[in-house]
Amino acid sequence: MIVIPEVFARTTVEREGEPGAAWLAELPAIVDGLLDRWGCVPDGEVMHGGVGVIVPVRRPVEGPAVLKVSFPHPGNVHEPDAFVAWGGRGAVLLYERDDDRFAMLLERARTSTLEDVQDGDEVVTVAGRLNRRLAVPAPPGLPRLREQADAWEEQLGKDAAELTHALSSRVVDAAVATVRELGRTQPDTLIHGDLHARNILRADREPWLAVDPKGYAGDPAYDGGTLLKTRALALLAVDDLGKAVHRTLDVFAEAAELDRERTRRWAQFHAVQTAFWGRRHGFRIARSGPWLDRLTEFADHLAGVLTEGS
Repeated sequence: MIVIPEVFARTTVEREGEPGAAWLAELPAIVDGLLDRWGCVPDGEVMHGGVGVIVPVRRPVEGPAVLKVSFPHPGNVHEPDAFVAWGGRGAVLLYERDDDRFAMLLERARTSTLEDVQDGDEVVTVAGRLNRRLAVPAPPGLPRLREQADAWEEQLGKDAAELTHALSSRVVDAAVATVRELGRTQPDTLIHGDLHARNILRADREPWLAVDPKGYAGDPAYDGGTLLKTRALALLAVDDLGKAVHRTLDVFAEAAELDRERTRRWAQFHAVQTAFWGRRHGFRIARSGPWLDRLTEFADHLAGVLTEGS
C-alpha cells in the first residue's frame, strides 16, 4: 500500500474535516484497487498537489504514467472531460478514468514546472501560447463561467460592504463592470480555468504540458487573470509594479493572441476578488500575521494598478 504524504494528510483534514479524514483512511485501498484494475505497478515516490495524490506508475507494455486520485469535490468533476477534449494538445494525455473515485491514469510529465524558470517573459510567453492551444470548442456538460456572473457580482457587493478595506470605489466598480459587460456573454470555449506556472510541467512529447484543469467554458482572457495573480510573489520584488504588470499583460496577450484590454479587465477582476478573499480567508501561504497583511496590501495595490487606464 502507498504511504500518504504527511503534509497532504494534515492539510486535507484541516480543509475538509471528518470527510477528509474518512477519505484518507480509504485512499490506500482505493489506489491499490486502481493499480490492479489498470495493470500498473508503483514506480517512484508518492507526490501530491493541493487536493490529490499522484503516484508514478509503470505499465508492462505502455510504459510510464501517473495515477492521480483527488478528494471528491465539485471543482474536480470536469478535469477528465477537459483532457478528453484536448486529446493531448497542450496538456497531458488521459489514458483511463474512474469518475466515481475521482481518479485518472495520465501521461507522465517531468516534475519540474514552469515556475522553476527564472525569466519572467518566458514564463508568461509559454503560458500564453498554451492558453491559445487549449482554447477549443467546449463539449456539452461543462460548467459555463457566464453562469457564475450573478454570484460574482453579489459577492463583490457583499465584500465591499462588509469588509474593512482600502480599495477605492473606482477599483471595485471596475471589477463589477467587468462582470456585467464581459462575464455574462462569455463564449463556449474550453479554458483551463486555473492556468499558472505550477500547473505547467516540462515534458518529453512536447516541451510543456498543462495539468490540473478546472474544465470551464468561458473567455480565454479569464486565464490571463489567474496567471497574473499567481505571479504575485515574483512581482513583490520589482521596483516599478505598474511597468512590470503591464509588461506581463502585453507579453501574455500577444502570445495568447488575445485582446490586451480584455485581458487587463479580467486580471483586474481577479485582483479585486483576491484582495477580498485574503481578508475573509487568508491565503494558502499566509493565514494570519504580518505576511498576510503584506500580501493583502499588495493585492490592493495590484488591483489599483490594473484599474489604471480603464
